[in-house]
Amino acid sequence: MENIVTCTSTTPCLTLRLLSTRVFQMRNPRCHFLVLFIQLVSIISFCHYIMPMRGEDNNSSAVKVDVGIILDMETDVAKVMHTCILLAIEDYHAAASRTATRIVPHLRDSEKDDVEAASAAIYLIKDVQVQAIFGPQMSTQTDFVIDLGNRAKVPIISPATSPSLSVKENPFFIRGALPSSSQTKAIAAIVKNYNWTKVVIIHEDSSIGTGIVPHLTDALLEINALVPYKSAISPSASDDQILKELHNLNTKQTTVFIVHLQPYLASRLFLKAKEAGMMSSGYAWIITDVLTSFLDSVDHSVIESSMQGVLGIKPYVPRSNDLDMFTKRWRKRFCQEYPDMDPVELNVFGLWAYDGITALTKAVEKVGGTAIPKFKKADTRKNLTDLDTLGTSELGSRLIHSMQNTTLKTGLSGDFCFANGELHPSPYQIVNFIGTGQRTVGFWTEKDGISYKLKMNGETAKTNNKQLGVIIWPGESITVPRGWKVVTSGKKLRVGVTVSGQTNEFFIIKRDSKIQAQVAAGLCVDFFNEVIQYLPYSVPYEFIPILIPDSPTSPDYDHLYYTEYDAVVGDLAILARQSDYVDFALPFSESGIATVVPVKDANRKNIWIFLKPLKSELWITTGAFFVFIGFVVWVLEHRVNKEF
Repeated sequence: MENIVTCTSTTPCLTLRLLSTRVFQMRNPRCHFLVLFIQLVSIISFCHYIMPMRGEDNNSSAVKVDVGIILDMETDVAKVMHTCILLAIEDYHAAASRTATRIVPHLRDSEKDDVEAASAAIYLIKDVQVQAIFGPQMSTQTDFVIDLGNRAKVPIISPATSPSLSVKENPFFIRGALPSSSQTKAIAAIVKNYNWTKVVIIHEDSSIGTGIVPHLTDALLEINALVPYKSAISPSASDDQILKELHNLNTKQTTVFIVHLQPYLASRLFLKAKEAGMMSSGYAWIITDVLTSFLDSVDHSVIESSMQGVLGIKPYVPRSNDLDMFTKRWRKRFCQEYPDMDPVELNVFGLWAYDGITALTKAVEKVGGTAIPKFKKADTRKNLTDLDTLGTSELGSRLIHSMQNTTLKTGLSGDFCFANGELHPSPYQIVNFIGTGQRTVGFWTEKDGISYKLKMNGETAKTNNKQLGVIIWPGESITVPRGWKVVTSGKKLRVGVTVSGQTNEFFIIKRDSKIQAQVAAGLCVDFFNEVIQYLPYSVPYEFIPILIPDSPTSPDYDHLYYTEYDAVVGDLAILARQSDYVDFALPFSESGIATVVPVKDANRKNIWIFLKPLKSELWITTGAFFVFIGFVVWVLEHRVNKEF
């Protein structure tokens, strides 16, 4: 056995044949088993050796499709999306190893600068001649890149969420994320569910924060909820400025706040709100998905100390085995690419990036074929700037059409498909912040509205499923905030009460011995107090006694209404002259007295006015008598008078 030649993967057949001959000549059963084992190991080694070579041959002959990526790599969300994009491309190559198409990514960092993003897009389109671009993520950067894509007929797949970016006006733009305006109806449904009539919007004073405000205001107006105040907070605002604005909000009656701020600014806001006493019982806070989806960027101590009881909404991502396996792969890959970073969680924007690139690869596979057409060169006689030399993609029109008709039923983010360039709306998950985590209290869909459990396909909605679960509100309270509070420092409503020296059951001013002050009483006052209690907000008021108008010492009647009092309770005459300046309530008791005003008749100068009292019955009777009398005269006269 010492003379046996060792088997190698380069000469497996020759070596195994020599080995088999020597062993079988020895006629030993143990040697026969050894030969079979060595043959198996040699075959496996040979396969592992030649498979990469075949793969390299396929790769070298495959059609390469260049895809541009423009992201702000200084941000965590860009790093999350970039890792997901690379994994999506690798998964496509692994699943389609025998296909003739290869995706080649080209990353460019926009460095949080709009001009840099535009420069990156020009480079990718002009020099690299990419067939599609993923990004940028910022709306201000995407706006100009979309124009470049329309000019060069290169599809732009951007996760920018600003509603101002219109897919209808830009045929080569596909939004790879839900627009921020899609959550406004879900927020309005929460407000309507708790019968809140007024809310305050707190948003970031930037392009990210202002885009949602008009859409959110319109959604609230549809449910008859008003927005009496909008607070815009600058990203560069100091803690003192934030605290000052919160004190200003605290002087108002409304205690329901909708917050649309990025994590770094929202965490400071809630810390100062806790300091201002606005995270106590009676307050309600709702945060949008720009914060709920990126809570890993917020310090857990801030959530535990200053965000207890807050409601948040975010796009719902169904759990699946594929998602769990991908999350493990992503964490491992992310740590390898960014070993010096703090742990970051996979978010919905990363899943949308993965599904978006997957949809792009499927679209490329459909329209690519065996060759990718080159860019059509621009007219060289007009090459004044880089924009004049971009050229146009001959594949772009087919590629954008194919993407709009691509559907991923098993996407990592759920059902992933585009409708007219927009991502198909997904359900929203409503969560309640308790401790350092969040608890799901319900869902919202455009079809069924609010529900405690998400209705699956084919199920019918149950009556008890139309409410949210138990919510722990700020101050560790389970009582739903009423949405308003009594403002003690505000101006009181001055209500005048007419009095006279006689006892009156409708209104009277008497002295209360318990509080040592004069109080108003009577039917009119009781009725006014009852109406005030039914208002959905607080109205501080005070009764002020006034003399009746016919008293010689009473103030002028017009002066009573115009300057001194906001309202008057009492037995006052309703005059036409006064109804032009003030509103009178309907009488709540039948008095039998009506308002008498002069009437100006427009027909007073009509010459035929004397005919107005004559009714049709009188005219018919007169005509009948005229005919009857004429007939009688004719009967009596026609025999003796020839003229009849």
